[in-house]
Amino acid sequence: MIGVDGPASRAVTPVGREVTGPTAMGSDPRRFWHLAWTLATTEFKLRFFGSVLGYFWQLMRPLLLFAILYAVFVGILDTGGDQPFFGVALLLGIVVFQFFADSTGASIKSLIQRENLVRKIDFPPAAIPVSCVLQALFNFGLNLIPVFIFLFAAGGKFYWRWFELPLILAMLIVFVTGLSLLLSALFVSFRDVEPIWEVVSQALFYGTPILYPLSLVIDKVSLTAAQIMLANPLAAAIQQLRHAVVDPAYQSPGQIFGSTAGDLIPIGVSVLTFIVGALYFRRMAPLIAERL
Repeated sequence: MIGVDGPASRAVTPVGREVTGPTAMGSDPRRFWHLAWTLATTEFKLRFFGSVLGYFWQLMRPLLLFAILYAVFVGILDTGGDQPFFGVALLLGIVVFQFFADSTGASIKSLIQRENLVRKIDFPPAAIPVSCVLQALFNFGLNLIPVFIFLFAAGGKFYWRWFELPLILAMLIVFVTGLSLLLSALFVSFRDVEPIWEVVSQALFYGTPILYPLSLVIDKVSLTAAQIMLANPLAAAIQQLRHAVVDPAYQSPGQIFGSTAGDLIPIGVSVLTFIVGALYFRRMAPLIAERL
């Protein structure tokens, strides 16, 4: 757990000075989650306050991007090949990546934007980036609605594999939360993190099988290249969701690795990312208010 050892913890500055300050989660886990939930729901409601169409605008962003990419990559370049329901698979990939981008992008500057809360002695700072992940998760739930609408409209049907959805999302949330904690803590000391992460996110968008099926990578490049891509939990989540939700014709990561043990690789990367992000945030928590 992050900072469950009491209301204050100690960190050592680069010059060796010991600093005592609040822990990342504070002393009460229930209060921590209540604060994170309150921040997320409040920000989510304020985002659409005064808007006539309200939550409809949240659905429009991925749908407009989907329409453009579908016209180019499916209508013109035909990257989908003979993959079933590739339009739906494309939209699903966009929605998952949007959740990843929204969570990490919002968390980077979140501590600075909530400086008034961070400077309160008894406020657990980790609640702020976690609330960014929760808010992105609310958006993700809304964005999944048109995915299922398009799937059924295209002739898709329910599979028992849909019950894998919570497990896949759990892996993705663990990965995204770890990155959000790490990025938000790093940005306090290194302001170059934001532009660097923008470039990394852009590279991940094209380096993840969103605009093209992973079968195309296997055919045009190599099976090894596809396996390397699947070590990324984001790519593994998209591929497994396509396999479980859209159509079993999309190979699961386990099938591509040739063993169900292959599924453990992105899971391990997700857990490792979370541990690194949580430990770094815990170490920096007493210094955050001082460095803002």
